[in-house]
Amino acid sequence: MIGSARIVMPKAMVRLSAGRVRFSMAEQALCFLAGANSIFTGEKLLTTPNNDYDADQLMFKVLGLIPKAPSFSAEEEKACGCEAEHCQEAVSSSSG
Repeated sequence: MIGSARIVMPKAMVRLSAGRVRFSMAEQALCFLAGANSIFTGEKLLTTPNNDYDADQLMFKVLGLIPKAPSFSAEEEKACGCEAEHCQEAVSSSSG
């Protein structure tokens, strides 16, 4: 599945998510070799248990994988900036 997704959608983020707790580190490594390039991290995905953050960090280190830094689109950055401005306005008006 992962290899097929990578071939059909070469620029897509092919993400491993729920069910990774059942995969060993070696099995997850095979998923990355097949073309997976993203994971969901955190203790729970809605109602499904997920791998521990520290275990994921250890796996990355062992496999020599470097996590991609978060990036935001220009639209998201603009939205974040506006939200920050509104928060600042709210703080300024309530303290004065």
